[in-house]
Amino acid sequence: MPNRNLSTIEKILLTTVTTAGVAFTIAAVKDQKEQNRNEAVAEKNHINLRRPSSKYEQYIKRPLDFILSTGAAVVLSPVLLINSMIVKNKLGSPVLFTQERPGKIDPATGKESIFKLYKFRTMTDEKDEKGKLLPDEKRLTQFGAWLRSTSLDELPELFNIIKGDMAIIGPRPQLVRDMVFMTDKQRQRHSVRPGLSGLAQVRGRNAISWEGKLNTDLEYIKKISFREDARIIFETIKKVLVKEGITEEGQATAEDFGDYLLKKGKITDKEYKVKQIEAKEILKGKESSTLDKDDVDLVYMKEVLPGKMKWNLESLKKFNFLREIGMMFKTVGAVGKE
Repeated sequence: MPNRNLSTIEKILLTTVTTAGVAFTIAAVKDQKEQNRNEAVAEKNHINLRRPSSKYEQYIKRPLDFILSTGAAVVLSPVLLINSMIVKNKLGSPVLFTQERPGKIDPATGKESIFKLYKFRTMTDEKDEKGKLLPDEKRLTQFGAWLRSTSLDELPELFNIIKGDMAIIGPRPQLVRDMVFMTDKQRQRHSVRPGLSGLAQVRGRNAISWEGKLNTDLEYIKKISFREDARIIFETIKKVLVKEGITEEGQATAEDFGDYLLKKGKITDKEYKVKQIEAKEILKGKESSTLDKDDVDLVYMKEVLPGKMKWNLESLKKFNFLREIGMMFKTVGAVGKE
């Protein structure tokens, strides 16, 4: 075969393919090491981890996510820069909105890891006279609504994928205060990395019921395949272009799972308040993500305590301990008088 000089375009393509191949190999090796380490940690802590459902999930999905998200971040860097400048001009600093979300289950604890999600800001920080943030519908600007409708606000999540917090396709990361209301079965959705998009998003996004979304997430993790991920990516692009299912009808943002369950009468007011406290405890870094019966009673006790004090689970326990000691001395004193 005769030798010939490669054109500039051919050299660029060859360099790109070679670089991508090397990067894929490095990412694949790193991912396998992480999987082996997680399995060893889980076994040591007697935690039953979910096994990959396919060779694609085990060997290809994570390195492919890394390559595609890195490439997308480079190609879309002008869009990211322009968006940053517009958000800065219209909403001020910070440009990014960060929020702690439940991620993949930690093999050391058997509970969801908490990671910081990145998005472009779409709301102002307007507060009422008491210093509390105004409702979402009053803080969501016209520009912010447009960002959401085009899904451009979610572009910074590419960096979550690069870091390994998320995948391109997977169950969408919900709020911690949503997670605590999920059943053990529903929380199995956290046995995989949360995704930039997912099966539930192409079936209706925020326009379908909470049960529908969670059941669809469980359906997805049963068999993760390249064909299904590719189909979801193309369906997502189509949904974004027609701006379908961005929010629930009559609401500026999606309804919280707890609010939904309370409105439907599926939980009591007491259960709702307890779970909200539980979510706050998790965000503070508490290892326990469940409250026992005594804790439930303590949390609900705060309904009759001074409203101006900032009560949490620990302070409630201390309060109850002192209260019990006081009652004990009162009983001893009464017996002494007899």
